[in-house]
Amino acid sequence: MNKNTTVTEGSLSQRDTVTGIIIIGFLFFMFGFTSWINSILIPYFKIAFELTHVQSYLVTFAFYISYLLFSVPASYLLKKVGFKKGMMIGFWVMSAGAFLFVPAAFTMTYEVFLLGLFSIGAGLALLQTAANPYITILGPRERAAQRFSIMGICNKGAGILAPLLFAAVIFRATDGDLFSKLSQMGEAEKNDALHELIERVIVPYACVGAVLFGLGLLIRFSPLPKVDTEHENEDLALANSSKKSVTQFPHLILGAIAIFLHVGTQVISIDTVISYAGSMNINLMEGKVFPSYTLAATIFGYIIGIICIPRFISQVSALRICTVCGIVLTLLIVYAKGQVTLLGHTADISIWFVVMLGLVNSLVWPGIWPLALDGLGRFTKLGASFLVMGLAGNAILPVIYGYFVDIYDARHAYWVLLPCYLFLVYYSFYGYSIRSWTFKKTEKKTITRQAFNIE
Repeated sequence: MNKNTTVTEGSLSQRDTVTGIIIIGFLFFMFGFTSWINSILIPYFKIAFELTHVQSYLVTFAFYISYLLFSVPASYLLKKVGFKKGMMIGFWVMSAGAFLFVPAAFTMTYEVFLLGLFSIGAGLALLQTAANPYITILGPRERAAQRFSIMGICNKGAGILAPLLFAAVIFRATDGDLFSKLSQMGEAEKNDALHELIERVIVPYACVGAVLFGLGLLIRFSPLPKVDTEHENEDLALANSSKKSVTQFPHLILGAIAIFLHVGTQVISIDTVISYAGSMNINLMEGKVFPSYTLAATIFGYIIGIICIPRFISQVSALRICTVCGIVLTLLIVYAKGQVTLLGHTADISIWFVVMLGLVNSLVWPGIWPLALDGLGRFTKLGASFLVMGLAGNAILPVIYGYFVDIYDARHAYWVLLPCYLFLVYYSFYGYSIRSWTFKKTEKKTITRQAFNIE
């Protein structure tokens, strides 16, 4: 296919579809690599800057709040410059954020680190706004969750590698002793030790910045096929003829709320597990692997999705099962107690239920996206930006969790997950099918039931 050819949904050849999946899969790998490294940065900055739990979770707040601010502007930028140029700009914004880590480390300024993370998040907001609707419409809608599962493996696979690679580069075998002696050091000696610790990020993040800049150029000239999201078929155009605003699609707005709550539960299960291990007297050098366990459980869930959806189970049924299991695991985290030894770690059994959240969270994102974007037609890009705005849940819910940790304790702070999963259950059983804010039964669209094989 000529690189300048624009194709509409469902008209891509198998070759173009595979090409698109490979390139977007690479993007999701980079999303994961730059995002899930936060699980190490949180305890790292907490030690280096002597932060409270709430202050340390500003890492995720600064990173993900940019999604709330830049997702809608990103949709208009993509509409003006196209997917590939927009992705190039996104990578360059991320590159600028990575380079900000260099002066931040030299000056030992936590706020500049947060600014760098905010910039990386802003670039990701643009990339996510482009990539998620792209993978949604890159093939049949009923197989969208399967494609998202492939993207999830790329994302979470990078998430397993990134914290381990970062820890290998940043931490040293003697750091365990260093961390235990910090409280006994004099002020000058401790400042020197912490300064040396924080300066270790300079080389890796300078390299990341250079790589991200180069990737922007590569994606700009890649053979990524164009997809037309601005035009609708006749049936869809007739159905949407009265729609003047994206806010007139209740299933989209409720889907954005669902995304907000889902990503919050996901980042809590990954970014708080090291601190939760610390509450069980597991030190950072041992606890650093727990985010990888959670991400590995998520990848296992994606593999199940690839195999089973839609052959054995529909996207909606998978979403319902996962959200209900999220409620069950939340209750087990809070109430289940007892020491167990697993994978060489002796810890309270509840930490393994936190790890298992990775499994039940795996098919929630793939389930919500196609349901929320169903029938949007010319509103698809703007609708996608609303869903990407929901990623701000990554910014807010961990801070709420940290607040409750400081007030109560790490175990009972996980109560914050329960209302999130309750809303997700509501969306998976009912909310996704609401097509009018008047809530009249006769105005609900039935085509989604047929398209996603719910019955």
